[in-house]
Amino acid sequence: MTPIDILLSQLHDFKRRGAGYIARCPAHDDKEASMSISSGEDGRVLLKCFAGCKVEDIVSALDLKMADLFAGGKGGTISPPTTVQSCNAKAKRDEIIKHLPVSSICSALQTKQRPIIPPGVTLAQYAHAKRLPIDFLQGLGMRDMTYLNQHAVRIPYKTEGGDESAVRFRLAMEKKDGEDTRFRWKTGSKPLLYGLWRLPQCRQQGYVVLVEGESDCQTLWFHNIPALGIPGAGNWKEARDAAYLENVSLIYVIIEPDSGGEAVKKWLANSTISSRAKLINLGEYKDPSGLYLADPTQFLARWQKAVDGAIPWSDLAAADLHSEQKKAWSLCKDLAQAPHILDLLAGELPRLGVVGEDRLAKIIYMAITSRLLEHPISLAIKGPSSAGKSYITMRVLALVPPDAYYALSAMSEKALAYSEENLSHRVLVLYEAAGMSGEFVNYLIRSLLSEGHIRYETVEKTKDGLRAKVIERKGPTGLMVTTTAIGLHPENETRLLSITVTDTQEQTRSILLAMAGTPGAGEVDPAPWHALQQWLAKGERRVVVPYAQALAQLIPPISIRLRRDFGALLNLIKTHALLHRASRERDPDGHIIATLGDYAAVRGLVGDLIGEGVEAMISPTIRETVGILNEIIREGKEEATLTDIASRLKLDKSAASRRIKVAVKKGFIRNLETRKGLPAKLVCGDLLAEEIEVLPGLEKLEGCTVACGEEGIDTPPPPHMAKPEELLNLYEGEIA
Repeated sequence: MTPIDILLSQLHDFKRRGAGYIARCPAHDDKEASMSISSGEDGRVLLKCFAGCKVEDIVSALDLKMADLFAGGKGGTISPPTTVQSCNAKAKRDEIIKHLPVSSICSALQTKQRPIIPPGVTLAQYAHAKRLPIDFLQGLGMRDMTYLNQHAVRIPYKTEGGDESAVRFRLAMEKKDGEDTRFRWKTGSKPLLYGLWRLPQCRQQGYVVLVEGESDCQTLWFHNIPALGIPGAGNWKEARDAAYLENVSLIYVIIEPDSGGEAVKKWLANSTISSRAKLINLGEYKDPSGLYLADPTQFLARWQKAVDGAIPWSDLAAADLHSEQKKAWSLCKDLAQAPHILDLLAGELPRLGVVGEDRLAKIIYMAITSRLLEHPISLAIKGPSSAGKSYITMRVLALVPPDAYYALSAMSEKALAYSEENLSHRVLVLYEAAGMSGEFVNYLIRSLLSEGHIRYETVEKTKDGLRAKVIERKGPTGLMVTTTAIGLHPENETRLLSITVTDTQEQTRSILLAMAGTPGAGEVDPAPWHALQQWLAKGERRVVVPYAQALAQLIPPISIRLRRDFGALLNLIKTHALLHRASRERDPDGHIIATLGDYAAVRGLVGDLIGEGVEAMISPTIRETVGILNEIIREGKEEATLTDIASRLKLDKSAASRRIKVAVKKGFIRNLETRKGLPAKLVCGDLLAEEIEVLPGLEKLEGCTVACGEEGIDTPPPPHMAKPEELLNLYEGEIA
């Protein structure tokens, strides 16, 4: 083939004019034939766009190279991948030729060759397969082109204003060998809803049909039905797409009978459009295009019948919820009704390979469960390197569903802002605090924890210049982080409950024995535990603490930090009550009522941690470390070294050093050596003060009765409370 033959074969519409040709320029939205094509004396192709397009841009738009315009370039050496000779039957050959672009046939006639049948699909073939008029499709901006040396249909995606924003190529009509290679996005394209330029029609008609892909949209548009296409079942982007439908009162969503349909249900459950959505089931037909192709004459009647039978999303969601509740309850019934679920958790730990850290494991499990509340608990798990912080965390996480948390080893500065991972009612787990170093990422974390969401305004480059864009990440979200540091970012530290792993020799011995092969390790069945979390997530999550005011009266207001810690305390109480929902009473509005037993359990787990956080209590490990230093000083030494203290504590230097750093930070130990790199010279600092009980004992709270408290607190009991036994029928699914 000559260079001009190659170029003409890439065009889908051209006419002979004198010694050359004219055609629509592919480098711009050419409504008229404004490009001339001719041959030079040396055989090269001469191109000129009268709209001003550069030759390089024209060649690129045709998927060619500049060398293809010259003899000795690509011309004369190209070998057709497939010819008519490969079609054995004349009828099949004629059918293929019928749908070839005009350019291929003209080129073949000029060179006296049989027309080449390259792989791919043409617009004529597409129109024939979808039974849609080709001029209708051309009116939507679709046209033939060559992509990666094969025919392709170019499908433009336009903005609401009608500007082309993205391009998708259709390369085949069917999947091949189970692999979907039908589509490709043009380099640089950012997917968006297909058909946005037709939104005025949707608003005018008062409804829209959401479908998957372009051909379903085109079928519905051909029948004057307003539709928008999602570029793939799982490609709905709430932040990108939902705003377009704000003024559309009714949204029909096609649910296809495959994994795509399940993907649609998944994103729809978390979308703001769900309250206005109705689901259309087309029965044996996969989509509107399939319904139309089955019998075009009956399409509108069958479509209207399907629309009349559409089910509101709320009805389907309620039915699915009821079904999921029953399924989960059947698996977790015995566990959910246990009086002390956290004790059962502790009993599973040895089989999970966790020993000596019952309290830490319980707190981790409570923090994960708190994701279901409006204000989840965030946790910092501290300790020296190799202490098992991450291991314990991972083993406890094995007892909750994977969708309850999102685990990372590290993340970039702006990952929280730009990630598309859903963090609502989940816990973000970072296995090392160093993975969130940097002021900006710490700012995002503070926003997520304190405000329950992230709203981040940035500037992005568009074809219209720089434009402001607001990125929103919805919560609420909890944070769980492990760290070797004694403290985190000061403004984030107060938002997390801190707990340190055990560093004693006894604990090390227990771990070594467990690693040596404790019988039964790893034999825990996670199914009931997963089902418990799923059952809790699908039911009532509102909890009231009727003795909250009495508790507030009894806690000494010794620190401003208590303003934040008291909220965390109440959320822990609510979490414990939620965890035991099956055995808790309800108030007339259906709220779960927390008992004094819930407070007692939480106080036993975190009472000292809250006391240490407000510096009203001193941890036993720090008290022991300061006591050892006092002994050394009393024995006549003016100062002690790290080695002195580590040997007395019977700890390695790493663990002892960490204890000393905490004591230095709190002022109980002073280091006289100020030069870096030199051994520490440790002396006693501030005296250990008397401890103050921050969380009152249960007996004090019981004395301040909820019915008629001593401090003028008067909280009468509700006139009626649903008893746990009355709720069991509901859990069994016997009451709608």
